Amino acid sequence: MALYDAIIIGGGFYGTAIACELTTRRGFSRVALLEREPALLTRSSHNNQARIHNGYHYPRSFTTAYRSRVNLPSFVRDYPDAVKQDFTKLYAIARRNSNVTAKQFVRFCKDIGARLEPAPDTLCKLFEPRLIEAVFLAQEYAFDASVLANQAAAALNRAGVEVRFSTHVNSIRAEPPRLAVECAHIATGVSETLVARSVFNCTYSGLNQFGGDFPGTRTRLKQEITEMALMQPPDALAGLGVTVMDGPFFSMIPFPPRKLHTLSHVRYTPHLHWLDQPGIDPYQRLENYACATRVDRMVRDVARYLPAILDARYVDSLFEVKTVLVKNEGDDGRPILFEKHPELPGCYSILGGKIDNIYDVLEKIYREQFL
Repeated sequence: MALYDAIIIGGGFYGTAIACELTTRRGFSRVALLEREPALLTRSSHNNQARIHNGYHYPRSFTTAYRSRVNLPSFVRDYPDAVKQDFTKLYAIARRNSNVTAKQFVRFCKDIGARLEPAPDTLCKLFEPRLIEAVFLAQEYAFDASVLANQAAAALNRAGVEVRFSTHVNSIRAEPPRLAVECAHIATGVSETLVARSVFNCTYSGLNQFGGDFPGTRTRLKQEITEMALMQPPDALAGLGVTVMDGPFFSMIPFPPRKLHTLSHVRYTPHLHWLDQPGIDPYQRLENYACATRVDRMVRDVARYLPAILDARYVDSLFEVKTVLVKNEGDDGRPILFEKHPELPGCYSILGGKIDNIYDVLEKIYREQFL
């Protein structure tokens, strides 16, 4: 029976960053990271918009917006090779069905300290003026998850973290004063029990899919099967990132790993949703889902606001499970989930709504009093 200071379940961006934090700043000497996929950062850390938020997207959640403003400079500083900055980011405000007017958006950006200025006429002319009230230049970036994965692998190696791929965790049990993690290698089916003082559940959509003594999260979660369409933009849009606010609209943002753009739509990107519960494996549900693209409907609606999208070429779609906190559906906020389980002392469940939230998580871990 292998004994560790800590076991991290989940090899996405959060899991890898937490493993490195425990070894480098908290002095944990033996740390294992268990990942069900054959590589790091292959699921939600990769299959997303690739947007590094700077607050603009959250006028209905000041806390989320402000934390993005605070965290973005740190992310750019720590991961410069993974950050794409060489594009122009536009935020456009819809005249109808938007939860924010142009005047309100300007005031909101001023409140959070986000840079904003009117877009030049050459860019404004890309939009349908009868449907768009105003267009602004913003400061927002994209990240390359492939570069982040390589950097994470190197950091884990330097930190001496033991990484086990293709490993499925079945249960977490209390064996005072430690925790027992029962896992199996997916290809061989060989089972093993690992023991640690601390266990960090960083499985994103799989947070509540463990047996044994694991009690589940107290916070209610909602699961969605989502589609990000990958597009080859026309020349008129190639150097741009575009978001229309704030309602049933869309974003089109560079996706560095494929040198394409993601196209997402508030109405058409979510295909299916359900309340999270034990026994309904979100990843299995995605595997069984008939992933038929809705890109035609996306493009048809987007073209009303941004006619040049009709000249874009559809290449592929990324289907993935997205997990959100039920309590934030109304304000679109994306706070972190950081739960300690009193029934399992030393066990933590962690969920980040955005990639730059990692700094809020690391700050909590830095201050945590471990057993």
